[in-house]
Amino acid sequence: MEQKQHCFDECVFIILGATGDLARRKLIPAIYKLIASGKLCRFALLGVSIDKTSMQEVVQQARQHIKSVDACVWERLQENLYYYQMDFHDAAAYQGLQRTIETIEQTHRIASNRLFYLATMPQHFAVITQNLGRHDIVHKHTASKKTVAGTWSRVVYEKPFGNSLKSARQINKAIARVFDEDQVFRIDHYLGKELVANIALARFTNRVFEPLWNNKHIDSVQIVLSEDFGIEGRGGFYDAYGTLKDVVQNHVLQIMALVAMEVPEKFTAHHLRDAKAQVLAKAKVGAAIFGQYDGYLQEKDVKPDSTTDTFTALKVLINNRRWRGVPFYLKAGKYLNKNEASVHIKFKMVKCLLDFCPMDSNYLTIKIQPNEGFYLELNVKAPGVFDQVVPVNMNFAHSTLFGPNTPEAYEVLLADVIKGDHFAFVRADEIDYSWKIIDRVEKSKGTVYPYAKGSAGPKEVSQLDKDREIRWRA
Repeated sequence: MEQKQHCFDECVFIILGATGDLARRKLIPAIYKLIASGKLCRFALLGVSIDKTSMQEVVQQARQHIKSVDACVWERLQENLYYYQMDFHDAAAYQGLQRTIETIEQTHRIASNRLFYLATMPQHFAVITQNLGRHDIVHKHTASKKTVAGTWSRVVYEKPFGNSLKSARQINKAIARVFDEDQVFRIDHYLGKELVANIALARFTNRVFEPLWNNKHIDSVQIVLSEDFGIEGRGGFYDAYGTLKDVVQNHVLQIMALVAMEVPEKFTAHHLRDAKAQVLAKAKVGAAIFGQYDGYLQEKDVKPDSTTDTFTALKVLINNRRWRGVPFYLKAGKYLNKNEASVHIKFKMVKCLLDFCPMDSNYLTIKIQPNEGFYLELNVKAPGVFDQVVPVNMNFAHSTLFGPNTPEAYEVLLADVIKGDHFAFVRADEIDYSWKIIDRVEKSKGTVYPYAKGSAGPKEVSQLDKDREIRWRA
């Protein structure tokens, strides 16, 4: 067992949608890690779903997703498991849910700190929210003022948050009627990744970056989230969303906002989210290319005539003083030639005073996964010759310096929810601006081009920007 650290608040985790893939692969392993680290001392875990099962069975299925299981930690987890079977649309069942939670709190002598995680499809968000409030299962309070008993209730909404601007607004209206915004945590797990969290910090704490972070010095920015695997049996879900809605609307646009935002007034959750929202409000898509990998139509639960995109590339322009004229190239897709998430910032060419000049400018690459780190590409003289310039990398490899045991995204984010820290979570207005961008692209969506599995996407992606040639870095 890992060395014990300062304990978080005692609480009951209530996972709605506990039999789903997210709970097994991510949430239960993250809770296990919080126990193993000594941060989670007094707790209980209640799984809620329509399926007839037990929480012991669900947790056993999750065990394969935990790298190394400590017997003592595993026993502690097993001792605190509960399950409640219900249909989320059955209003009467929420009374039983309330009684179950109260019994758990009394049994374990846990104060009424409740963390609700909606690991469900977004079409269930509104009805669950309404019933949690109607039956007083979630106690409304602000961040600065807990309930009369001094306890808290917090609600986490998994992505995707709706499937359009209209649906997202409906969900947010339902939330606003029941909860205070300080109780709400809209999750984007990419914001919990170490290198994504480092984007703003590295930029604003290093003088070598911030003075150059504008259209006078930066030529273009590429943000790439490529996967070398397919939809992994999620045909029904994926066919309703596609890459544009499943990945670009949240992960990609959030990373873009972090890269492009102005210096926040203060480095707090409120001011950081203000700065991101301002970027999204000014962003406009100038061009789009869509693709679908060969064989997608034969995937289980995919419509035989589906035009769903499994590849999306966008050219985005941000209409403000800092970024005017700088294209942001966004690319994401399934079954591509790499499994990589990265940001590539291309600086403008220097005025060359030599007879021999570099072929390309400098790049700063932020590798989100794998091989997390910062990579600054500089031009230097080739060894043994005077008239040849070669690019070299100055590397900061995160795992080399800090070791391989950096907390994973969901572990970090669950810890933040317990602490009430919104720094890595998305606010309602950010969701609104993001869906406005995506809805405009969806309405003007053209041809969806085929591409081979293991390729770099459809060949048409080279035509994304008709004003300049793009050299994709990933």
